[in-house]
Amino acid sequence: MAAIDTAPLENSLGFLALGAYILTLMPTNLRIIFPQTKQANLPKWLLKYRRLIGILAFCLALLHGFLLVKKRDLDFLDPNTYWIYIQGVSTFIIFTLLAITSNDWSVKRLKKNWKRLHTLAYLAMFLLTWHVWDKMLEHWSYLTPIGLVGIVTTTLLFLMRCWIEHRNKQQKAKGKVFSSQIPEKITL
Repeated sequence: MAAIDTAPLENSLGFLALGAYILTLMPTNLRIIFPQTKQANLPKWLLKYRRLIGILAFCLALLHGFLLVKKRDLDFLDPNTYWIYIQGVSTFIIFTLLAITSNDWSVKRLKKNWKRLHTLAYLAMFLLTWHVWDKMLEHWSYLTPIGLVGIVTTTLLFLMRCWIEHRNKQQKAKGKVFSSQIPEKITL
C-alpha cells in the first residue's frame, strides 16, 4: 500500500491556488448547467468577486512556483527544465496574463480581445489537470485526491456546459430557419 505524504507548504499553496481557480470557473458553469442556481447567493457572490479570486489564485500560484523553484534549485537555462515543467510554466504564463488584464482599463482597451484572452482560463483547466496528475502521481498527499476530484469535476462540468451551449445554438439556428420558411402574410 502506498504511503500518503503530508503536503509541504509549496504543495499546499498550489492546492489553494487550484481551489481559488476552480471558484472562478464555477459561476458560469453553474448558471448554464443548473439554471435554477442563478438566484442562489453563492454563484452571485462568486461572480461579483471573480476577478479578486482570480488574482488570489495567481498570487498563490506565484508563491507555489517560487518555493518550488527555490527548493529544487531549478536551472532556467536548461531546456529540460521547461520540458519537465511545461504544464506548470504554461499555466503560470496564462495566470499571469489573466491577472495583468483583470481590470476595467484592460477590458476597455482590449474590447472583444479581452474576452478572447480570458478564454485561456479554460486551456489552463486542462493544463492544470495534467499538471496535478503528472507531478503528484508518485507524491500523493492528503490534498492530491481532493485537488484531482476538484479539477476533473470542473473539467467535466465545463465540457457539459459546452455541449449545452452547442445544443442551444443549434436549436436557435433551426428555429430561425423554420420561422424564415413561414410566409409573413397569408393572403386569401
